Amino acid sequence: VQALPRPARARLSDAPVIEVVAGALYDAAGRVLIAQRPPGKALAGRWEFPGGKRHAGESAFDALVRELREELGVEARAAEPLMRYAVEYPGRTVWLDMWVVTDWSGEPRGLDGQALCWVSPAELAQHDILEADQPIVAALAGRPAPGA
Repeated sequence: VQALPRPARARLSDAPVIEVVAGALYDAAGRVLIAQRPPGKALAGRWEFPGGKRHAGESAFDALVRELREELGVEARAAEPLMRYAVEYPGRTVWLDMWVVTDWSGEPRGLDGQALCWVSPAELAQHDILEADQPIVAALAGRPAPGA
């Protein structure tokens, strides 16, 4: 008896699920912050929105606050959910929760050795941003900055 291969979708549904949060921080000029993945990380040199993995039992907002503190040294006090979607990779599925940070303090610094860049939302598409973040790029391009 020969076993039939399972469809790719069924294989991916058995893959580990990773929960990730990211945030759009805006400066006073209405530009959004992006971070460059540092050398030694997968997809090094590509740009993404700051954030990271959510810990077990942690709310998405709490994970966002923690990640922005750890990566950038800023304190996020308020944020609004922008979108949540799945990105499927070989061997894993990543659920991305994207937030627009509406109130934060501090001066962003690349605490993980990553370069940072403030970019007009309309110009995000001109940067080498990860494919997984493209729905965010499209959503931010048509949205006013918080408080604008």
